[in-house]
Amino acid sequence: MAGGKGANLGELVRNGFPVPGGFVVTTHAYDLVAQGHDTRAYFERVEIPGDLREAIIGGYAALGGGPVAVRSSATAEDLPGAAFAGQQDTYLNVVGEQALLDAVRRCWGSLWTDRAVAYRAKLAIDDSEVRIAVVVQSMVEADMAGVLFTANPVTGDRTQLVIDASSGLGEAVVSGLVTPDHHVIDASGRTHFTPGRREVVIRGAAGGGVVHESGATAERLPDEVLKELARLGKEVAAHFGRPQDVEWACAGGRVYLLQARPMTALPPPPLGRLNPMQRRLATILLEYLPERPYPIDMTTWVPHGPAGLMAKVVASFGVRRAFDGFLREEDGVVYQLAPPKPHLTLGVLVAPFSIAAGARRYNPARWTEDRRFRGYLAGIRELAARDLGAMPWARLVRVPRQALALVQPVADLRVDYLPGTGWALLRLLVVVKLLGRGRLFGGLLHGARTRTTDANEALARLAELATSTGALGADPRPAEFESAFQAFLAEYGHRETSSPILVSPPTWADAPETVLGLVKVLAAEPPARKKPDDTLERLLGHPLLRSRARRARMRRWVAAARAGVAFREDSHFYFTMPQPVLRRSLLEMGRRLRDAKVLDKPKDVFHLRLEELEAINDLDALTGKDRERLRDAVRARAVKREELAGVRLIDPALVFPVRETGDALVAGSPASGGVVTGPVKVIREPSEFGRLDAGDVLVCPYTNPSWTPLFQQAAAVVVDTGGAGSHAAIVAREYGIPAVMGTGRGTSVLRDGQVVTVNGDAGTVTGAP
Repeated sequence: MAGGKGANLGELVRNGFPVPGGFVVTTHAYDLVAQGHDTRAYFERVEIPGDLREAIIGGYAALGGGPVAVRSSATAEDLPGAAFAGQQDTYLNVVGEQALLDAVRRCWGSLWTDRAVAYRAKLAIDDSEVRIAVVVQSMVEADMAGVLFTANPVTGDRTQLVIDASSGLGEAVVSGLVTPDHHVIDASGRTHFTPGRREVVIRGAAGGGVVHESGATAERLPDEVLKELARLGKEVAAHFGRPQDVEWACAGGRVYLLQARPMTALPPPPLGRLNPMQRRLATILLEYLPERPYPIDMTTWVPHGPAGLMAKVVASFGVRRAFDGFLREEDGVVYQLAPPKPHLTLGVLVAPFSIAAGARRYNPARWTEDRRFRGYLAGIRELAARDLGAMPWARLVRVPRQALALVQPVADLRVDYLPGTGWALLRLLVVVKLLGRGRLFGGLLHGARTRTTDANEALARLAELATSTGALGADPRPAEFESAFQAFLAEYGHRETSSPILVSPPTWADAPETVLGLVKVLAAEPPARKKPDDTLERLLGHPLLRSRARRARMRRWVAAARAGVAFREDSHFYFTMPQPVLRRSLLEMGRRLRDAKVLDKPKDVFHLRLEELEAINDLDALTGKDRERLRDAVRARAVKREELAGVRLIDPALVFPVRETGDALVAGSPASGGVVTGPVKVIREPSEFGRLDAGDVLVCPYTNPSWTPLFQQAAAVVVDTGGAGSHAAIVAREYGIPAVMGTGRGTSVLRDGQVVTVNGDAGTVTGAP
């Protein structure tokens, strides 16, 4: 009834904080006057009912009838992440009964300004659910005023307080009319001060309203006032349990708190310097997380999918907590990626023996013959064949756990077959180095036949068919192409478009336009046929490999290493197969919740946690209270997610430190050799695949197997994330194009059409001469 601002002030008053006296004109009063009208013009002319008018005047008289501040307090301000700063009106130094009544009406009308309506639309807040209260407070004729942040709004440091101050009323600071004095108080109490310029001073006028005076020289905020503000700020933040944005005023040496609200768009707390292992983990995780996980991701595919599998694998070799708590949540929304610090156990000491035993027993070249793998595929086929739409709710809500349960035993296959992979790769690397041919190692691995290779070749055939049938410009598409296209999606449609560890992004089958974009790229200019790789023959030409027996042994070792590469690639391909079933079951629940008027659209189900869905035993039996609780949770998390849209999960500079680049535009890790000059094409997400032209320098924030068909057309690739061992680097080397990984800022520095030279040997991107 009091709105966000009024409710927070009430909390401050009840807990003894120094708040000017005042009262609240509630949302109930607004409803009495509004009567369904939603235009600002209506409130400019409507009369206030007599009883309400007298109540407001009575409240004003109880304050002493002097100057007051009149501030809007919308109910939507209660939502985490919805600051609503400046969205509704505030009137300062209001004097007299009629002026107060007019200010109240104008505050009500400010709920319907174009600015406020657009802000709510951006946050997907339904206008019909918003009400507005009005806070009336005694004016504080401030000597100095401003804003107090109980965390550093720039760095996210929760141990610092930031105080902006200037002469006169705080409106000059809040509205940005003045460059304020800037105080940063660290954890030890030390203050770092930057003087302001006091371009203007706002003061109350004698008859009401405010006047703007030219700036004046003033002393900085007294130390005792700074200490009092710091004390109050810490207590307010502790009371509300989160960092606060507090408006304050100081008059006659006394500090008053005028309002407090949660800080929004606050960067994650600084992580400090990452150790080498944390940086390595962060490199992998950043590539896996091109977008912020939803609550449904955090309770399904993140803990149970590939990340959970990796945690189980490394734990089997004595490394614990490698992926524990790497995503931190606030208000049910992920706000930070914090690379964990793996813990070595005594199991590390026996790991070499278990690895050696596994390498002897489990051959990666034959892993698909393992009965566990065959059982896994059978389970996937059975679950995928179920008619989710025909299931009653009680059965449908169990499908996500069934899909996740299929994945768990698969980690055992990784544990068993990775030692053989590692041994084969290590053996080959050592041998070629001893032979003085270490530079050939990468090329020797290129002959591995993988499911990604199969998918890329199938795409190339689709592109040829699209060209011959004119499919890309036809509506409907020719039956021959459509049949081949659907067959492709049936075989490869479970591939992720953006992340293998999230369930919320669509797969290729969910977003067939992504595949059509790849077909368009390949059809525009068919990829050049790759030259036969002669790396193995060059190695076999070594003088020490002239005997038939040695040559045969070397061929076996190369084949074993390639089988290991194929195992790593193909196990990922198969182990993501339950994800589409999981996603479809969640969206089916979302559709039913939408039909039950719980959600606005099916995808809103991603804002819920799996346990919240499982708690719904009978959809038809949901009470009004339950429906409201779920709607409130979805709305609050959606608003919080929108607030964090511009906040990175982690500072890329921590993972990919900015290097001395000389004349280079950006620099990163050399990942695939060669030097190429061409025009930049920034591709930020799979929906933009069709924009790439043959000969472009592909610049992107991340890659995964879904991106690799683009490498057949790109002249070079430059990626914000990843390293020399990432998927993109491996494929770039296979296609023989230069690659620079881990630039941290390539997509923000380079621009479409800019002609650059990519040096994959040096890891630099420079402007073309």
